Amino acid sequence: MPRKTDGILFELQPRPTKGDDGKPLLYAQPVIERKYDLDAIDDFCAKYRHTSKGEIRRLFDLFSEVATMWLREGCRVETPFGSLAPKLRLLGEHTDPSMVTGRDVMYGGIEFIPSRQFVRDADCSLDGFRRKQGSVGNSQMYDPKAMDEALRQSSRKGYITVSTFMVFSGLKRKSAKAYLDSLCEGDTPRLRRYREGRMLHYTVLHDTPTE
Repeated sequence: MPRKTDGILFELQPRPTKGDDGKPLLYAQPVIERKYDLDAIDDFCAKYRHTSKGEIRRLFDLFSEVATMWLREGCRVETPFGSLAPKLRLLGEHTDPSMVTGRDVMYGGIEFIPSRQFVRDADCSLDGFRRKQGSVGNSQMYDPKAMDEALRQSSRKGYITVSTFMVFSGLKRKSAKAYLDSLCEGDTPRLRRYREGRMLHYTVLHDTPTE
């Protein structure tokens, strides 16, 4: 069967929960191959939507000014693409409402609820979906042989950096650092961690082979 070459590219990632076979349950997420910033939107609209150069940027700047003014007042701002409202956080754990004061509450960001029409208009399923080839998420992290080989390859200079380990392991930065850090812990650590300037270096302990 020929491989699908159109449609939205997606990749699989493991969930924290596991299935009946003991393996992590999977979820799909889009592979973001391109990003459009405000300049790109402004350029596109000026070229194809008959707006003047800078008009879209000025519109967004004005909207941001007005919307944040109302959000600071605790209001909800409704737009054709969704509504915005401030989120609040309650500090500490409380069960008695009479004990909660304004000092126990803090700003927690912005809540965005997309409108139904906006969600329908953004439907990306028209051309279907195609899977990105490769390992699932960071599943290689659970393959001891693959990780040992990545350690061996990335320690050729006598030390390992997170960036180098990312290259040979295929892990993303957060997972690569977490894996290296985990090898520095315990009663018999495999690595020693130290800081060289602003960069973390890891060295393989001599009594622990990496092959």
